[in-house]
Amino acid sequence: MTSPSSTSPGGLGSPRRSATSIVALCFVVIVFDGYDLVVYGATVPSLLAYEPWALSAAQAGAIGSYALVGMLLGALMSGWLAPRIGARAIVLGSLISFSVLMGLTAIAPNAEIFGLLRFLGGLGLGGVVPTVIALTVEYSPPARRQFHNALMYSGYSVGGMLSALAALALLPEHSFRIMYALGLLPLITIVPLAWRYLPESAAYLARKGHLDKAHALAETYGLTLPDTTTVPATTGSMASVARGPRKIPLLLLVIASFCGLLLVYGVNTWLPNIMRQSGYSLGSSLSFLLVLNLGAIVGALAASRVADRFGSKPVTIVSFLLAVAAILTLGAGLPVVAAMAVVAVAGLGTVGTQILVNGYVATYFDDHERTAALGLSLGLGRLGAIFGPILGGWIASSALGVAWNFYAFAAFAAVGCLAVALVTRRESALPHHAVTDSAQSATPIPR
Repeated sequence: MTSPSSTSPGGLGSPRRSATSIVALCFVVIVFDGYDLVVYGATVPSLLAYEPWALSAAQAGAIGSYALVGMLLGALMSGWLAPRIGARAIVLGSLISFSVLMGLTAIAPNAEIFGLLRFLGGLGLGGVVPTVIALTVEYSPPARRQFHNALMYSGYSVGGMLSALAALALLPEHSFRIMYALGLLPLITIVPLAWRYLPESAAYLARKGHLDKAHALAETYGLTLPDTTTVPATTGSMASVARGPRKIPLLLLVIASFCGLLLVYGVNTWLPNIMRQSGYSLGSSLSFLLVLNLGAIVGALAASRVADRFGSKPVTIVSFLLAVAAILTLGAGLPVVAAMAVVAVAGLGTVGTQILVNGYVATYFDDHERTAALGLSLGLGRLGAIFGPILGGWIASSALGVAWNFYAFAAFAAVGCLAVALVTRRESALPHHAVTDSAQSATPIPR
């Protein structure tokens, strides 16, 4: 075995590191990911007012969907690439690509090029999410995997709020282009840090035969490597996971992810408009959006601690049920303070639930399957992110009435709840990983 001091980037010379540095790096990556995705919504008014492009509302809506389509393809690509090139290369490549493309978007000469660059940037945005989730879970102690995942993924909401704050500070005096130019910041901030300190997946290195590097990482971070002699060479690809013995649970988790992402993007897009139609003031309606995301962060962190103790499945089911109850309650015409409290619960039930679903997928599948499974669940589930805003827009333009927004979103939350409830106990096809999800979460397992 070679010395850990020089086997791979990531500073392996230090003995017994915790997962904190990895969680922190992945958190900052997700902050930039959240900023780059949400920035479009913050700049839509400026884009519509930009006379040289003369964008219509319909054209602006179409451009907004391009990044989501790119994210769908990017998530699927990351699942396909992970067994071939490793998680580290995907994270670095995705970071560099979406940062460069954000910078190019800032100087786009016309709306067509702008839309194309948003689509291409979405490929990197989508590719980074399942990969950093997989790395966070792999390097976290089993008893804190859900909490670390929720802590890391809360960076998405932080990035979204930073985008809104930057828009408030900059757009009154500057062009929309400055908001996209800020997307270049990862190139000089997080990319050098990730290059130096972000380790490769130890399970990937072991599977590829780089045992010295894998054992050095395992010793540094206190991991137990899987027995690669029992893992078939084809295992870990998206095709093998989709056709494997847990294909039905995977399908159910894809459905849950579809419903979760539909709620995240549908509710975030239409909540202010829905609450205004329900009789609340404009100021209150915009405040609901902030409360929704704050509730998501706090609720997801608290729920993830419970999931680490009692297992992902029951907590995710309860979170979906809270979404059903909160969304239906919002249609009851509550006083503003009570409505704010219910919206905070809805934040857990929507954004927070999707964080729990991601964590469930990550802990349900083994190390060698994790990134592929996350790529499939987040990639195919991304269709829900595209459909959610469309559903809200269709209801808003129909004669159904505002109450149908609550009925529709609550119905999809119920479908997501049912999908998670039908997931069977986790029985691995590989003898050395035969452990249920709840047992893995409830009892610390030496790694």
